[in-house]
Amino acid sequence: MELTRQKAECLALLFLMALCVKSDFVDPPQPVTSQRALAETQTRLPCHYQLEEGEKMVQVTWHKELKDGSKDQIITAHFTDGHKEFGRYAGRVNFESVDPMQNSALLIPRTEESDEGSYTCHISTFPNGNFERRITLTVWILPISSLDPVVLVEGEPFRMVASCRAVGRPAPSLSWDTDLSGQSQEHTREGGSVSSYYSLHPLRSMNGKKLDCLVSHPALEQPRRIENRLVVQYPPDATITTSPAHLYVDLGNAELLCESGGNPKPQSFTWIRREGSLPDGVSVIGGKILFGRPLRMNDSGVYECVVNNTVGVGRTEFVLTVAEKSFFRADLLGDSRFLIIIGAAAGGLVLVLVIVILVVNHRHRHRNRKLEMELSEKKEEINNLSRQASFRRLNSVSSDPRLPADDYALLRVDSRMKNSEMSLERPVYKDSQSSLGGKWVPQSVELDELGRPVIWPDGRESLRVGEMDGEKEERRRRVESYLKSSNMSLDSGLPSSLVPLKAQQDDGIRLREPDLGHLQQGGSPHEGGWTPSQSAAGEREDDEDSSSYQISEALSNHFYLSKGVLRPRPHSNAILLQPRGQII
Repeated sequence: MELTRQKAECLALLFLMALCVKSDFVDPPQPVTSQRALAETQTRLPCHYQLEEGEKMVQVTWHKELKDGSKDQIITAHFTDGHKEFGRYAGRVNFESVDPMQNSALLIPRTEESDEGSYTCHISTFPNGNFERRITLTVWILPISSLDPVVLVEGEPFRMVASCRAVGRPAPSLSWDTDLSGQSQEHTREGGSVSSYYSLHPLRSMNGKKLDCLVSHPALEQPRRIENRLVVQYPPDATITTSPAHLYVDLGNAELLCESGGNPKPQSFTWIRREGSLPDGVSVIGGKILFGRPLRMNDSGVYECVVNNTVGVGRTEFVLTVAEKSFFRADLLGDSRFLIIIGAAAGGLVLVLVIVILVVNHRHRHRNRKLEMELSEKKEEINNLSRQASFRRLNSVSSDPRLPADDYALLRVDSRMKNSEMSLERPVYKDSQSSLGGKWVPQSVELDELGRPVIWPDGRESLRVGEMDGEKEERRRRVESYLKSSNMSLDSGLPSSLVPLKAQQDDGIRLREPDLGHLQQGGSPHEGGWTPSQSAAGEREDDEDSSSYQISEALSNHFYLSKGVLRPRPHSNAILLQPRGQII
Protein backbone atom coordinates (compact mmCIF):
# COMPACT_ATOMS: atom_id res chain seq x y z
CA MET A 1 0.00 0.00 0.00
CA GLU A 2 2.81 2.35 0.82
CA LEU A 3 4.63 1.47 -2.44
CA THR A 4 1.55 2.25 -4.48
CA ARG A 5 1.22 5.61 -2.82
CA GLN A 6 4.86 6.49 -3.63
CA LYS A 7 4.42 5.58 -7.32
CA ALA A 8 1.38 7.81 -7.55
CA GLU A 9 3.30 10.72 -6.10
CA CYS A 10 6.12 10.24 -8.59
CA LEU A 11 3.71 10.23 -11.54
CA ALA A 12 2.06 13.38 -10.26
CA LEU A 13 5.44 15.08 -9.92
CA LEU A 14 6.41 14.12 -13.49
CA PHE A 15 3.08 15.48 -14.74
CA LEU A 16 3.67 18.77 -12.98
CA MET A 17 7.18 19.02 -14.47
CA ALA A 18 5.75 18.38 -17.93
CA LEU A 19 3.29 21.19 -17.40
CA CYS A 20 6.07 23.60 -16.28
CA VAL A 21 8.45 22.78 -19.23
CA LYS A 22 6.46 23.20 -22.46
CA SER A 23 7.81 21.81 -25.79
CA ASP A 24 7.45 23.72 -29.14
CA PHE A 25 8.76 24.17 -32.72
CA VAL A 26 11.83 26.36 -33.12
CA ASP A 27 11.75 26.56 -36.98
CA PRO A 28 9.32 27.45 -38.43
CA PRO A 29 7.69 29.19 -35.46
CA GLN A 30 4.29 29.59 -37.15
CA PRO A 31 2.01 26.61 -37.83
CA VAL A 32 1.53 27.61 -41.51
CA THR A 33 4.21 29.40 -43.59
CA SER A 34 4.95 30.04 -47.28
CA GLN A 35 8.23 29.83 -49.17
CA ARG A 36 9.58 30.49 -52.72
CA ALA A 37 12.12 28.53 -54.67
CA LEU A 38 13.71 28.72 -58.10
CA ALA A 39 13.64 25.82 -60.51
CA GLU A 40 16.93 24.00 -61.03
CA THR A 41 18.16 25.14 -57.58
CA GLN A 42 18.25 23.51 -54.12
CA THR A 43 15.28 24.05 -51.83
CA ARG A 44 15.30 23.68 -48.00
CA LEU A 45 12.07 23.11 -46.01
CA PRO A 46 12.77 23.84 -42.29
CA CYS A 47 11.46 21.62 -39.43
CA HIS A 48 13.08 21.77 -35.96
CA TYR A 49 11.22 20.55 -32.84
CA GLN A 50 12.52 21.39 -29.32
CA LEU A 51 12.05 18.45 -26.93
CA GLU A 52 11.22 19.01 -23.28
CA GLU A 53 12.88 17.22 -20.39
CA GLY A 54 11.73 13.60 -20.23
CA GLU A 55 10.24 13.78 -23.74
CA LYS A 56 11.54 11.60 -26.59
CA MET A 57 11.03 11.87 -30.37
CA VAL A 58 9.85 8.60 -31.79
CA GLN A 59 9.32 9.37 -35.52
CA VAL A 60 9.34 12.24 -38.07
CA THR A 61 7.50 12.09 -41.41
CA TRP A 62 7.18 14.48 -44.42
CA HIS A 63 3.97 14.51 -46.51
CA LYS A 64 2.85 16.44 -49.64
CA GLU A 65 -0.78 17.26 -50.22
CA LEU A 66 -2.18 16.31 -53.60
CA LYS A 67 -4.82 18.18 -55.59
CA ASP A 68 -7.53 15.66 -54.60
CA GLY A 69 -6.91 16.34 -50.90
CA SER A 70 -4.97 13.16 -50.15
CA LYS A 71 -1.41 13.08 -48.77
CA ASP A 72 1.60 11.58 -50.47
CA GLN A 73 4.28 10.28 -48.07
CA ILE A 74 7.72 11.54 -49.05
CA ILE A 75 10.24 10.38 -46.39
CA THR A 76 10.18 9.07 -42.82
CA ALA A 77 12.70 8.50 -40.02
CA HIS A 78 12.28 6.24 -36.89
CA PHE A 79 14.50 6.47 -33.83
CA THR A 80 15.29 2.71 -34.13
CA ASP A 81 14.52 1.75 -37.78
CA GLY A 82 16.28 4.69 -39.53
CA HIS A 83 14.90 6.74 -42.48
CA LYS A 84 13.14 5.65 -45.70
CA GLU A 85 12.12 7.43 -49.00
CA PHE A 86 8.90 6.63 -50.83
CA GLY A 87 7.73 6.49 -54.45
CA ARG A 88 8.94 9.00 -57.00
CA TYR A 89 10.76 10.97 -54.30
CA ALA A 90 13.31 8.24 -53.80
CA GLY A 91 16.74 9.70 -54.61
CA ARG A 92 15.36 13.25 -54.99
CA VAL A 93 14.95 14.25 -51.32
CA ASN A 94 16.85 13.72 -48.07
CA PHE A 95 17.15 15.06 -44.49
CA GLU A 96 19.50 17.98 -43.92
CA SER A 97 20.96 16.47 -40.71
CA VAL A 98 22.47 13.03 -40.17
CA ASP A 99 20.27 12.72 -37.04
CA PRO A 100 16.71 13.63 -38.10
CA MET A 101 15.64 13.41 -34.43
CA GLN A 102 17.64 16.60 -33.76
CA ASN A 103 16.99 18.55 -37.05
CA SER A 104 14.22 17.34 -39.36
CA ALA A 105 14.67 19.89 -42.24
CA LEU A 106 13.99 18.49 -45.75
CA LEU A 107 16.27 19.19 -48.74
CA ILE A 108 15.28 19.07 -52.43
CA PRO A 109 18.65 19.31 -54.29
CA ARG A 110 17.16 20.07 -57.72
CA THR A 111 13.81 21.70 -57.56
CA GLU A 112 11.32 21.12 -60.35
CA GLU A 113 8.13 22.89 -61.28
CA SER A 114 6.17 19.80 -60.09
CA ASP A 115 7.59 20.24 -56.58
CA GLU A 116 5.31 23.21 -56.02
CA GLY A 117 2.67 22.46 -53.40
CA SER A 118 1.92 22.17 -49.65
CA TYR A 119 4.27 20.14 -47.41
CA THR A 120 3.65 18.88 -43.80
CA CYS A 121 6.29 17.97 -41.20
CA HIS A 122 4.76 15.43 -38.66
CA ILE A 123 6.56 14.84 -35.33
CA SER A 124 5.63 11.89 -33.00
CA THR A 125 6.85 12.09 -29.36
CA PHE A 126 6.46 10.16 -26.14
CA PRO A 127 4.63 10.82 -23.94
CA ASN A 128 3.32 14.18 -25.34
CA GLY A 129 1.96 12.91 -28.63
CA ASN A 130 2.08 14.33 -32.23
CA PHE A 131 2.95 17.84 -33.59
CA GLU A 132 2.88 19.34 -37.14
CA ARG A 133 4.12 22.30 -39.27
CA ARG A 134 2.74 23.18 -42.75
CA ILE A 135 4.83 24.90 -45.46
CA THR A 136 3.49 26.11 -48.84
CA LEU A 137 6.17 26.01 -51.56
CA THR A 138 6.02 28.20 -54.70
CA VAL A 139 8.44 27.39 -57.52
CA TRP A 140 9.61 30.20 -59.83
CA ILE A 141 11.24 29.66 -63.19
CA LEU A 142 13.77 32.22 -64.42
CA PRO A 143 12.80 33.60 -67.82
CA ILE A 144 14.34 32.11 -70.92
CA SER A 145 14.51 34.86 -73.55
CA SER A 146 15.60 35.26 -77.14
CA LEU A 147 15.60 37.93 -79.85
CA ASP A 148 15.20 37.20 -83.54
CA PRO A 149 16.43 40.04 -85.80
CA VAL A 150 15.06 40.55 -89.30
CA VAL A 151 17.12 41.63 -92.31
CA LEU A 152 15.44 44.67 -93.87
CA VAL A 153 15.68 46.26 -97.28
CA GLU A 154 15.26 49.95 -97.96
CA GLY A 155 11.99 50.71 -99.64
CA GLU A 156 9.99 47.91 -98.00
CA PRO A 157 6.58 48.78 -96.44
CA PHE A 158 5.87 49.07 -92.69
CA ARG A 159 6.75 45.68 -91.17
CA MET A 160 8.10 43.80 -88.15
CA VAL A 161 11.84 44.35 -87.78
CA ALA A 162 12.56 42.31 -84.55
CA SER A 163 10.79 39.85 -82.19
CA CYS A 164 11.66 39.10 -78.53
CA ARG A 165 10.37 36.04 -76.61
CA ALA A 166 10.67 34.96 -72.95
CA VAL A 167 9.29 32.07 -70.85
CA GLY A 168 9.23 32.08 -67.05
CA ARG A 169 7.22 31.57 -63.90
CA PRO A 170 5.59 33.90 -63.16
CA ALA A 171 5.33 35.32 -66.67
CA PRO A 172 8.01 37.99 -67.42
CA SER A 173 7.43 41.38 -69.05
CA LEU A 174 9.22 42.65 -72.19
CA SER A 175 10.16 46.18 -73.37
CA TRP A 176 12.40 47.85 -76.03
CA ASP A 177 15.30 50.28 -75.60
CA THR A 178 15.84 52.22 -78.85
CA ASP A 179 15.87 55.70 -80.43
CA LEU A 180 13.91 54.54 -83.45
CA SER A 181 10.37 55.70 -84.03
CA GLY A 182 8.41 52.46 -84.28
CA GLN A 183 5.63 50.49 -82.61
CA SER A 184 5.71 47.44 -80.31
CA GLN A 185 3.10 44.74 -79.60
CA GLU A 186 3.14 42.15 -76.75
CA HIS A 187 1.39 38.77 -76.55
CA THR A 188 1.15 36.46 -73.47
CA ARG A 189 0.39 32.71 -73.65
CA GLU A 190 -0.32 30.01 -71.08
CA GLY A 191 2.64 28.60 -69.21
CA GLY A 192 4.37 31.98 -68.74
CA SER A 193 5.38 32.55 -72.37
CA VAL A 194 5.55 36.20 -73.53
CA SER A 195 6.40 37.62 -76.99
CA SER A 196 6.98 41.24 -78.16
CA TYR A 197 7.24 42.50 -81.76
CA TYR A 198 8.73 45.80 -83.00
CA SER A 199 7.65 47.25 -86.37
CA LEU A 200 8.66 50.29 -88.47
CA HIS A 201 9.30 51.56 -92.02
CA PRO A 202 12.95 50.66 -92.87
CA LEU A 203 15.30 53.39 -94.14
CA ARG A 204 19.04 53.31 -94.88
CA SER A 205 19.62 55.87 -92.10
CA MET A 206 18.38 53.24 -89.59
CA ASN A 207 21.13 50.81 -90.43
CA GLY A 208 23.21 49.97 -87.32
CA LYS A 209 20.83 51.71 -84.89
CA LYS A 210 20.27 50.20 -81.39
CA LEU A 211 17.20 48.03 -80.85
CA ASP A 212 17.60 46.16 -77.48
CA CYS A 213 15.04 43.92 -75.74
CA LEU A 214 14.65 44.22 -71.93
CA VAL A 215 13.30 41.22 -69.95
CA SER A 216 11.92 41.94 -66.44
CA HIS A 217 11.08 39.24 -63.83
CA PRO A 218 10.49 39.23 -60.01
CA ALA A 219 13.45 36.88 -59.56
CA LEU A 220 15.84 39.31 -61.31
CA GLU A 221 17.36 42.29 -59.50
CA GLN A 222 17.42 44.33 -62.75
CA PRO A 223 16.06 43.79 -66.26
CA ARG A 224 18.00 41.48 -68.53
CA ARG A 225 19.20 43.20 -71.72
CA ILE A 226 19.40 41.49 -75.09
CA GLU A 227 21.46 43.69 -77.41
CA ASN A 228 20.58 44.06 -81.07
CA ARG A 229 21.50 46.31 -84.01
CA LEU A 230 19.08 46.97 -86.82
CA VAL A 231 20.20 45.76 -90.27
CA VAL A 232 18.89 47.66 -93.29
CA GLN A 233 20.23 46.81 -96.74
CA TYR A 234 20.22 49.37 -99.57
CA PRO A 235 21.70 49.62 -103.07
CA PRO A 236 25.09 51.31 -103.69
CA ASP A 237 25.58 54.93 -104.76
CA ALA A 238 28.69 55.55 -106.88
CA THR A 239 30.86 58.67 -107.39
CA ILE A 240 33.90 59.20 -109.70
CA THR A 241 36.98 61.31 -108.92
CA THR A 242 40.32 61.86 -110.72
CA SER A 243 43.87 61.75 -109.45
CA PRO A 244 45.39 64.29 -109.83
CA ALA A 245 42.59 66.83 -110.02
CA HIS A 246 43.92 68.54 -113.21
CA LEU A 247 44.46 66.34 -116.26
CA TYR A 248 46.50 67.50 -119.24
CA VAL A 249 48.35 66.04 -122.20
CA ASP A 250 51.45 63.91 -121.45
CA LEU A 251 50.51 63.58 -117.76
CA GLY A 252 51.60 60.22 -116.39
CA ASN A 253 50.02 57.90 -113.79
CA ALA A 254 46.54 59.42 -114.13
CA GLU A 255 43.64 57.56 -112.46
CA LEU A 256 39.82 57.46 -112.40
CA LEU A 257 38.42 56.32 -109.03
CA CYS A 258 34.89 54.94 -108.54
CA GLU A 259 33.86 55.04 -104.89
CA SER A 260 30.63 53.46 -103.70
CA GLY A 261 28.61 52.94 -100.53
CA GLY A 262 25.75 50.52 -99.99
CA ASN A 263 24.86 47.63 -97.66
CA PRO A 264 26.16 45.06 -98.22
CA LYS A 265 29.38 46.40 -99.74
CA PRO A 266 29.48 46.14 -103.54
CA GLN A 267 31.67 43.46 -105.00
CA SER A 268 31.57 44.19 -108.74
CA PHE A 269 32.55 47.35 -110.69
CA THR A 270 32.00 47.85 -114.42
CA TRP A 271 33.51 50.70 -116.52
CA ILE A 272 31.85 51.87 -119.74
CA ARG A 273 32.85 54.61 -122.19
CA ARG A 274 30.06 56.27 -124.14
CA GLU A 275 32.24 56.89 -127.19
CA GLY A 276 33.07 53.19 -127.48
CA SER A 277 35.53 50.90 -125.82
CA LEU A 278 38.03 52.00 -123.28
CA PRO A 279 41.21 53.58 -124.68
CA ASP A 280 44.19 51.33 -125.27
CA GLY A 281 46.92 51.30 -122.71
CA VAL A 282 44.58 51.48 -119.67
CA SER A 283 43.81 48.81 -117.08
CA VAL A 284 40.77 48.28 -114.80
CA ILE A 285 41.43 47.16 -111.21
CA GLY A 286 38.17 46.99 -109.24
CA GLY A 287 36.76 50.49 -109.05
CA LYS A 288 39.86 52.13 -110.59
CA ILE A 289 41.03 52.90 -114.16
CA LEU A 290 44.82 53.29 -114.47
CA PHE A 291 46.39 55.12 -117.42
CA GLY A 292 49.72 53.35 -117.82
CA ARG A 293 50.85 55.82 -120.45
CA PRO A 294 50.83 59.64 -120.75
CA LEU A 295 47.42 61.13 -121.39
CA ARG A 296 46.33 62.03 -124.88
CA MET A 297 43.75 64.40 -126.24
CA ASN A 298 41.61 61.48 -127.49
CA ASP A 299 41.32 60.11 -123.92
CA SER A 300 38.66 62.73 -123.28
CA GLY A 301 35.06 61.49 -123.13
CA VAL A 302 32.20 60.30 -120.90
CA TYR A 303 33.04 57.43 -118.54
CA GLU A 304 30.36 55.48 -116.62
CA CYS A 305 30.86 53.35 -113.50
CA VAL A 306 28.29 50.60 -112.70
CA VAL A 307 28.30 49.10 -109.16
CA ASN A 308 26.32 46.00 -108.05
CA ASN A 309 25.45 44.42 -104.68
CA THR A 310 22.82 41.90 -103.55
CA VAL A 311 20.17 44.58 -103.19
CA GLY A 312 20.51 46.64 -106.36
CA VAL A 313 22.67 48.53 -108.86
CA GLY A 314 24.23 51.97 -108.70
CA ARG A 315 25.68 53.91 -111.64
CA THR A 316 27.26 57.33 -112.28
CA GLU A 317 28.89 59.23 -115.18
CA PHE A 318 31.99 61.43 -115.41
CA VAL A 319 33.12 63.74 -118.23
CA LEU A 320 36.89 63.44 -118.66
CA THR A 321 38.56 66.49 -120.24
CA VAL A 322 42.27 66.40 -121.09
CA ALA A 323 43.65 69.96 -121.44
CA GLU A 324 46.65 71.11 -123.47
CA LYS A 325 49.90 71.90 -121.73
CA SER A 326 49.81 75.62 -122.54
CA PHE A 327 46.42 76.04 -120.93
CA PHE A 328 47.43 74.11 -117.88
CA ARG A 329 50.74 75.96 -117.51
CA ALA A 330 48.94 79.29 -117.99
CA ASP A 331 46.60 78.27 -115.20
CA LEU A 332 49.54 77.31 -113.05
CA LEU A 333 51.27 80.59 -113.86
CA GLY A 334 48.13 82.53 -113.06
CA ASP A 335 47.78 80.65 -109.79
CA SER A 336 51.44 81.32 -109.00
CA ARG A 337 51.04 85.02 -109.70
CA PHE A 338 47.96 85.12 -107.55
CA LEU A 339 49.82 83.40 -104.72
CA ILE A 340 52.75 85.79 -105.12
CA ILE A 341 50.44 88.80 -104.96
CA ILE A 342 48.75 87.44 -101.85
CA GLY A 343 52.13 86.72 -100.24
CA ALA A 344 53.47 90.20 -101.07
CA ALA A 345 50.34 91.84 -99.66
CA ALA A 346 50.61 89.79 -96.49
CA GLY A 347 54.31 90.64 -96.15
CA GLY A 348 53.62 94.36 -96.65
CA LEU A 349 50.88 94.25 -94.06
CA VAL A 350 53.20 92.55 -91.58
CA LEU A 351 55.94 95.14 -92.30
CA VAL A 352 53.53 98.05 -91.75
CA LEU A 353 52.36 96.46 -88.54
CA VAL A 354 55.96 96.08 -87.31
CA ILE A 355 56.75 99.72 -88.19
CA VAL A 356 53.66 100.94 -86.37
CA ILE A 357 54.60 98.90 -83.31
CA LEU A 358 58.16 100.30 -83.34
CA VAL A 359 56.95 103.90 -83.71
CA VAL A 360 54.43 103.53 -80.93
CA ASN A 361 57.05 101.90 -78.73
CA HIS A 362 59.53 104.72 -79.44
CA ARG A 363 56.95 107.39 -78.64
CA HIS A 364 56.05 105.65 -75.41
CA ARG A 365 59.71 105.44 -74.40
CA HIS A 366 60.30 109.13 -75.24
CA ARG A 367 57.22 110.11 -73.29
CA ASN A 368 58.29 107.99 -70.34
CA ARG A 369 61.76 109.60 -70.32
CA LYS A 370 60.20 113.07 -70.49
CA LEU A 371 57.89 112.24 -67.63
CA GLU A 372 60.82 110.91 -65.62
CA MET A 373 62.80 114.12 -66.20
CA GLU A 374 59.81 116.26 -65.22
CA LEU A 375 59.29 114.15 -62.13
CA SER A 376 62.97 114.53 -61.20
CA GLU A 377 62.79 118.31 -61.66
CA LYS A 378 59.64 118.47 -59.55
CA LYS A 379 61.30 116.43 -56.82
CA GLU A 380 64.37 118.71 -56.86
CA GLU A 381 62.15 121.80 -56.77
CA ILE A 382 60.20 120.37 -53.83
CA ASN A 383 63.46 119.57 -52.01
CA ASN A 384 64.73 123.15 -52.63
CA LEU A 385 61.48 124.61 -51.37
CA SER A 386 61.70 122.38 -48.31
CA ARG A 387 65.25 123.56 -47.59
CA GLN A 388 64.28 127.21 -48.10
CA ALA A 389 61.34 126.75 -45.77
CA SER A 390 63.68 125.22 -43.22
CA PHE A 391 66.05 128.18 -43.56
CA ARG A 392 63.17 130.59 -43.14
CA ARG A 393 62.05 128.82 -40.00
CA LEU A 394 65.60 128.90 -38.63
CA ASN A 395 66.04 132.59 -39.50
CA SER A 396 62.69 133.67 -38.11
CA VAL A 397 62.46 135.26 -34.64
CA SER A 398 60.67 132.98 -32.20
CA SER A 399 59.83 133.58 -28.61
CA ASP A 400 58.59 130.02 -28.07
CA PRO A 401 60.02 128.95 -24.68
CA ARG A 402 59.96 125.31 -25.90
CA LEU A 403 62.86 125.92 -28.33
CA PRO A 404 66.38 125.03 -27.17
CA ALA A 405 68.46 127.94 -25.76
CA ASP A 406 71.13 127.83 -28.48
CA ASP A 407 68.61 127.80 -31.35
CA TYR A 408 66.63 130.58 -29.70
CA ALA A 409 69.72 132.78 -29.34
CA LEU A 410 70.82 132.14 -32.92
CA LEU A 411 67.38 133.04 -34.23
CA ARG A 412 67.36 136.32 -32.27
CA VAL A 413 70.88 137.26 -33.47
CA ASP A 414 69.95 136.44 -37.07
CA SER A 415 66.81 138.56 -36.76
CA ARG A 416 68.81 141.51 -35.35
CA MET A 417 71.32 141.21 -38.19
CA LYS A 418 68.54 141.26 -40.76
CA ASN A 419 67.05 144.38 -39.17
CA SER A 420 70.48 146.06 -39.29
CA GLU A 421 70.85 145.23 -42.98
CA MET A 422 67.40 146.59 -43.69
CA SER A 423 68.33 149.86 -42.00
CA LEU A 424 71.07 150.34 -44.58
CA GLU A 425 68.56 150.21 -47.39
CA ARG A 426 66.16 152.76 -45.92
CA PRO A 427 66.85 156.43 -46.87
CA VAL A 428 68.12 158.67 -44.07
CA TYR A 429 66.14 161.79 -43.39
CA LYS A 430 67.69 164.65 -41.57
CA ASP A 431 66.10 166.86 -38.92
CA SER A 432 63.07 164.64 -38.63
CA GLN A 433 61.23 164.90 -35.35
CA SER A 434 58.20 162.72 -36.09
CA SER A 435 57.38 160.01 -38.58
CA LEU A 436 53.84 161.30 -38.82
CA GLY A 437 54.42 164.91 -39.90
CA GLY A 438 56.93 167.57 -41.05
CA LYS A 439 59.02 167.87 -44.16
CA TRP A 440 61.47 165.07 -44.89
CA VAL A 441 64.62 166.01 -46.76
CA PRO A 442 67.26 163.50 -47.84
CA GLN A 443 70.52 164.27 -46.14
CA SER A 444 72.69 163.38 -49.14
CA VAL A 445 70.87 165.67 -51.63
CA GLU A 446 71.10 169.49 -51.69
CA LEU A 447 68.04 171.43 -52.73
CA ASP A 448 67.64 174.93 -54.02
CA GLU A 449 65.15 177.54 -52.77
CA LEU A 450 62.41 175.86 -54.81
CA GLY A 451 63.11 172.45 -53.35
CA ARG A 452 64.78 171.05 -56.45
CA PRO A 453 68.10 169.07 -56.46
CA VAL A 454 71.13 171.33 -57.16
CA ILE A 455 73.14 170.50 -60.28
CA TRP A 456 76.85 171.41 -59.92
CA PRO A 457 79.41 171.93 -62.63
CA ASP A 458 81.97 169.21 -63.37
CA GLY A 459 84.61 170.50 -60.97
CA ARG A 460 82.28 171.00 -58.09
CA GLU A 461 80.64 167.69 -58.88
CA SER A 462 83.89 165.75 -58.39
CA LEU A 463 84.48 167.60 -55.13
CA ARG A 464 80.96 166.74 -54.11
CA VAL A 465 81.56 163.07 -54.96
CA GLY A 466 84.65 163.05 -52.75
CA GLU A 467 82.68 164.52 -49.86
CA MET A 468 79.98 161.92 -50.43
CA ASP A 469 82.57 159.11 -50.31
CA GLY A 470 83.81 160.38 -46.99
CA GLU A 471 80.32 160.57 -45.66
CA LYS A 472 79.66 157.02 -46.84
CA GLU A 473 82.78 155.72 -45.07
CA GLU A 474 81.75 157.53 -41.87
CA ARG A 475 78.23 156.16 -42.21
CA ARG A 476 79.55 152.59 -42.67
CA ARG A 477 81.61 152.80 -39.45
CA ARG A 478 78.60 154.09 -37.53
CA VAL A 479 76.44 151.21 -38.88
CA GLU A 480 79.04 148.60 -37.83
CA SER A 481 79.20 150.16 -34.37
CA TYR A 482 75.43 150.00 -34.16
CA LEU A 483 75.35 146.33 -35.26
CA LYS A 484 77.85 145.39 -32.57
CA SER A 485 75.88 147.23 -29.95
CA SER A 486 72.56 145.67 -31.07
CA ASN A 487 73.47 142.00 -30.52
CA MET A 488 71.49 139.96 -27.98
CA SER A 489 72.89 138.13 -24.99
CA LEU A 490 72.50 134.38 -25.40
CA ASP A 491 72.21 133.71 -21.65
CA SER A 492 69.76 136.32 -20.42
CA GLY A 493 68.00 137.47 -23.61
CA LEU A 494 69.01 141.13 -22.97
CA PRO A 495 70.38 143.51 -25.61
CA SER A 496 74.10 143.19 -26.20
CA SER A 497 74.58 146.80 -25.05
CA LEU A 498 73.76 145.58 -21.49
CA VAL A 499 76.13 142.58 -21.63
CA PRO A 500 79.89 142.99 -21.60
CA LEU A 501 81.75 142.03 -24.75
CA LYS A 502 83.81 139.44 -22.86
CA ALA A 503 80.71 137.52 -21.87
CA GLN A 504 79.63 137.33 -25.47
CA GLN A 505 83.00 136.01 -26.52
CA ASP A 506 83.02 133.37 -23.70
CA ASP A 507 79.66 132.01 -24.82
CA GLY A 508 81.23 131.06 -28.17
CA ILE A 509 78.46 132.60 -30.24
CA ARG A 510 79.57 133.83 -33.59
CA LEU A 511 77.32 136.55 -34.96
CA ARG A 512 76.80 136.99 -38.65
CA GLU A 513 78.05 140.29 -40.10
CA PRO A 514 75.99 141.98 -42.77
CA ASP A 515 77.36 142.18 -46.25
CA LEU A 516 78.74 145.75 -46.54
CA GLY A 517 80.79 145.19 -49.64
CA HIS A 518 78.62 147.46 -51.67
CA LEU A 519 79.19 150.24 -49.11
CA GLN A 520 82.98 149.79 -49.08
CA GLN A 521 83.05 149.93 -52.87
CA GLY A 522 80.95 153.08 -52.91
CA GLY A 523 77.95 151.30 -54.45
CA SER A 524 74.27 151.57 -53.55
CA PRO A 525 71.95 148.78 -52.50
CA HIS A 526 69.29 150.21 -54.82
CA GLU A 527 69.37 150.62 -58.54
CA GLY A 528 68.14 154.23 -58.33
CA GLY A 529 71.67 155.46 -57.44
CA TRP A 530 70.67 157.35 -54.33
CA THR A 531 72.67 157.03 -51.04
CA PRO A 532 71.09 154.75 -48.40
CA SER A 533 70.03 156.50 -45.26
CA GLN A 534 70.88 155.66 -41.71
CA SER A 535 67.92 157.10 -39.89
CA ALA A 536 67.90 154.23 -37.39
CA ALA A 537 71.57 154.77 -36.56
CA GLY A 538 71.05 158.53 -36.35
CA GLU A 539 68.19 158.24 -33.99
CA ARG A 540 70.20 155.76 -31.94
CA GLU A 541 73.09 158.27 -31.67
CA ASP A 542 70.77 161.15 -30.82
CA ASP A 543 69.23 159.24 -27.97
CA GLU A 544 72.47 157.86 -26.53
CA ASP A 545 73.21 160.93 -24.42
CA SER A 546 69.71 161.19 -22.98
CA SER A 547 69.37 157.50 -22.06
CA SER A 548 72.89 156.66 -20.88
CA TYR A 549 72.09 157.75 -17.34
CA GLN A 550 68.89 155.65 -17.23
CA ILE A 551 70.74 152.56 -18.51
CA SER A 552 73.46 152.98 -15.87
CA GLU A 553 70.81 153.22 -13.13
CA ALA A 554 69.07 150.08 -14.43
CA LEU A 555 72.30 148.17 -14.59
CA SER A 556 73.32 149.10 -11.06
CA ASN A 557 69.86 148.53 -9.47
CA HIS A 558 68.79 145.31 -11.19
CA PHE A 559 71.96 143.58 -12.54
CA TYR A 560 75.47 142.68 -11.40
CA LEU A 561 78.61 141.46 -13.23
CA SER A 562 79.79 137.95 -12.38
CA LYS A 563 82.72 136.29 -14.23
CA GLY A 564 82.31 138.58 -17.21
CA VAL A 565 78.54 137.87 -17.47
CA LEU A 566 75.77 140.31 -16.51
CA ARG A 567 73.41 138.55 -14.05
CA PRO A 568 70.05 139.73 -12.61
CA ARG A 569 69.94 140.70 -8.91
CA PRO A 570 67.79 138.46 -6.69
CA HIS A 571 64.44 139.93 -5.65
CA SER A 572 61.60 138.47 -3.54
CA ASN A 573 58.86 139.38 -6.04
CA ALA A 574 60.92 138.81 -9.21
CA ILE A 575 59.83 136.23 -11.82
CA LEU A 576 62.57 135.49 -14.32
CA LEU A 577 62.04 133.62 -17.60
CA GLN A 578 65.00 131.58 -18.71
CA PRO A 579 65.66 131.04 -22.46
CA ARG A 580 64.19 127.55 -22.19
CA GLY A 581 60.94 128.83 -20.76
CA GLN A 582 61.51 127.68 -17.15
CA ILE A 583 60.16 129.84 -14.27
CA ILE A 584 62.52 130.63 -11.44
